[in-house]
Order: sequence, then structure tokens, then C-alpha cells
Amino acid sequence: MLGARAGGVHPPPIPAGRSLALPMPQENLPELLRSCVLPGCALTAPPSPLSTKTELPAPYGPWMEIAHDLPRLITSHRLRSHVHQMPQLSARHLRGREELHLAHLVLSFITMGYLWQEGGSRSVTPPVLPQNLAVPFWEVSQALGLPPILSHADFVLANWRRKNPNGNLDTIISLPGAESLRGFILVTLLVEKAAVPGIKVGGCCRALWVFAHLESALRHPRGVLDPHMLACGWKDNPAMPGGLVYEGVSDEPLAYSGGSAAQSTVLHAFDELLGIRHSEESTAFLHRMRHYMPPPHRAFVEEIHRAPSLRQHVLSSGDARLCAAFNRCVSALADFRSYHITIVTKYIAVAAAKAKAGRAEPGDGPAAGKPPSALEAKGTGGSHIFSFLKSVRDTTREGLIRA
Repeated sequence: MLGARAGGVHPPPIPAGRSLALPMPQENLPELLRSCVLPGCALTAPPSPLSTKTELPAPYGPWMEIAHDLPRLITSHRLRSHVHQMPQLSARHLRGREELHLAHLVLSFITMGYLWQEGGSRSVTPPVLPQNLAVPFWEVSQALGLPPILSHADFVLANWRRKNPNGNLDTIISLPGAESLRGFILVTLLVEKAAVPGIKVGGCCRALWVFAHLESALRHPRGVLDPHMLACGWKDNPAMPGGLVYEGVSDEPLAYSGGSAAQSTVLHAFDELLGIRHSEESTAFLHRMRHYMPPPHRAFVEEIHRAPSLRQHVLSSGDARLCAAFNRCVSALADFRSYHITIVTKYIAVAAAKAKAGRAEPGDGPAAGKPPSALEAKGTGGSHIFSFLKSVRDTTREGLIRA
């Protein structure tokens, strides 16, 4: 056994490598941000627009073949049989952070497809991840300091490539859901990109501009998402109440939350910058989600938390214009969270409700009409979705400076 515990992964030193996000001149970064931008952080840029790695070295061909064929294998109910035939491969031949991130992306998508191939009912969800998938997934996760599950860092930050020099984007790996899933991933990536200038500058006026663009980016999705292939986890999920056994890693089941926007660094960073204080329950959930961020992202958010309080500086300044600018930023963040509730309702909750009622579109997934039970009341990260989203929106509004 490799040894594991569900309380979190303690990462080894991070190897040098390339990053996973969009262009940003580091020489203009504030000292605080520069100190937290490490190789692999989504706040830095790949060396050239078309150099994002989309294929692993030849020894990992069996992983790539399955990953590129996931939609067909899942809808034909043949993914599990293909996984069972995979050779046992070690992650030790992966070189650099870029290959490790791509391997984590590939293995996490294969894992999600393997578990949810037949939909989300408890009777058809396997309680064990086979050793030929579990062991390398665990090894790669340990090297990156990420949990062995599909997280926001995989689903969005690492799952994009440029189709041409003009900058058109596409996903690297997909699941059943075709254009709706592709649009969801890429629009979420654009939200991350839109937030970058505000994080770099760290100023209230710049942040206000950022939140306006975040809402604009969120207006692009079309259609609804297939609820069967959303990134449900195996923590607080009635379909897998005991968690998942990673064969060859741990004899005891481990529980991890699925990918969630709550794992995105940018909103955590703005909460800390503006001194937003959420309820005890919401804070506990958000802090747990930080363990699903790449370690440089988590370190950056924690560094902002330790920095002098911007809110206190504004209060002590006695400057009415500064207070007004600060409040505009807080209001913009609250408005963005209100719009997020609308998006979740339209593109996720409505789709899950239709599937539950047996009205899913033909071909939407391998088990149309049977959405994962966790999505009926909870989000992909395991939170009670609407009470959580409304709570963080309302506590954001409470961050306004009152006259």
C-alpha cells in the first residue's frame, strides 16, 4: 500500500515547469503577488500561445487513447471494461509540472467517467477504483499537492488549448455533453482570465472593472448541462456514502469533494482583499475547498489574509471617496454572486430537475432520467447549493462600509 488518509495531501516540493493560464507580464506584479506566483500557478502564462501540451509521452499512450474517446466509451457503457484492460503504469516517467498536470487531468476525467458511467444511483456506482487507475492517479496527485479527484484546477485551469494563433480556445479532454460542456468549461476559464487584472493590481477601482467583466463573461453559456457528467465527488454524496476505495493505495475508503467554483482562487482572493466575512458554516466549507487548489494558489490567498487589512485602511482614512470606491467593489462582488445564482439555476439545477422527471434530451448521457442524487439538493462540491450561494452573497453585502 502507498498509504493515504482523507484529511488532505501533504505535497512534496513543487518541481519546476510551465504554467497553465493566460498571458500576464510578471515584471508589473506587486511584490506580494510576485512572491506567490510559482511555476504552475494559473496567474502566470505559458511561454507561447500554441505550446500547451496536449499529449503525454508515448509510454502513457493507453491513458491518452481512453481519455480522447471518453464520450463514446461512456455513452456505449464500455469505459469500465477498457479501464480494466489498461496496463499498470507508473507516474515516475512524467517530467515537469506540465506533464504532471496533464496526467492529473487525464486520470481525473477517466476516473469520473468510470464511476458515473451508469448515472448516479447507489446500486450502479462501483465502491472501488481499480489499482491500474488508482495508484498512478495517487502518485501524480501527491507530486502536485492536489487531491486524487477532478477539481476546478483540472476541469478548467488545465483543460484548455489554443486552436490557432488567433487565440481561439478548445478543451483538451471532454465528457458526454458536447458543446454545452465545452461552453461551460471555456466560459469559466474566461471568468478566471477576466479576474486576473484585478488580482494583479489589487486596487478597488480595478476590481470593480473586473467584476463587471466577470458577469459579462458568465452571460455566454447556451443550452443546459448534462447533470450526469458534472464533477460530483464522493464526499457528502448519498450515491457513495462510504467514499471510494483507491485500490493499492488505501484499504479504507477516502472521501473527496467534486470540482466546484468554490475551489477557484479568484473569489477567495477578492473576499480576503475586501475583508468579507462569511458565516461559520460557509467559511468552513470554503476553507476546505482551498485544499483542492494548486498549492501556489492556496499560498497566495493565505498571504492576502495575513496582509494588513484594506478595509481597515479605508475606514481609518476617513476619505469619503475612498469609502465609496470600496463599497462599489463590494457591491460589484455581491452582484456577481447574485448572477452566479441565476446561472446555477438555469444551467445546472433546471437540467437536474428535468432529468429527474425523465425529460432529459435524447443522448444527454448514459443514464438519462437518473441524475446523480447529490445534485438534486447539493452542488458538485457537496454544499447545499442554493443556501450556500445565497449566504455568501448576503454576507458579501454585509461587507459594505456603513456611513
